[in-house]
Amino acid sequence: MQIQEVSLLRYVLVPVHREGWPFIAAFAVGALLLALLWEPLGWIGLALTGWCAFFFRDPQRVTPVREGLVISPADGLVQMIGEAVPPNELGMGTEALTRISIFMSVFDVHVNRIPTHGRVLRMAYRPGTFVNASLDKASEDNERMAVRMATLDGRELAFVQIAGLIARRIKWWLADDQQVRAGERFGLIRFGSRVDVYLPQGVAPLVACGQRAVAGETVLADLTSDEPARQGEAR
Repeated sequence: MQIQEVSLLRYVLVPVHREGWPFIAAFAVGALLLALLWEPLGWIGLALTGWCAFFFRDPQRVTPVREGLVISPADGLVQMIGEAVPPNELGMGTEALTRISIFMSVFDVHVNRIPTHGRVLRMAYRPGTFVNASLDKASEDNERMAVRMATLDGRELAFVQIAGLIARRIKWWLADDQQVRAGERFGLIRFGSRVDVYLPQGVAPLVACGQRAVAGETVLADLTSDEPARQGEAR
């Protein structure tokens, strides 16, 4: 078998997403102004500039490419798994589906990725409030961008970007009827937020509450498997 290698330099030197550069520049100018006022404030501004660059990092991910896998669209904590009706604006009916909610703190990567191969059927943006994204009611009340898509075998699922307590902008780069592949970047949220994934009927989650998910890498579910929902224990 051929030996494969990963560049450690690319692992350490994580690129910054282009959406972040205006913010990093603004933070840097602010740090300079603070330093002119009082040097200790300048150091605080420098630390905040570093955090801003860290927030907008956009690491490369290795996505499992087998058909049928549903991959996490977000980095963060698998905070809730339960039954819920998809957003009304997607037109997916009133039947509850299994929903996996992934909470992104301000220290997580916020570039979001497509969960599976398929086609975008409908996109719907809805303005709303900005309550804490870790609360269940955030799925209903908060600003959100919802996407309904069809998998390669014709089944449907949905994923929803939800703004959080301090998030004030959802960005996306998708269009109706667009063909997409698992792991492709489709958007980001500034700053701190949540992404919900609604699985097709009868598909069990392969993650447990409290688990850390990695966008573009962690397998949330397998459409071809009849394995029951997995359980997890904190150890």
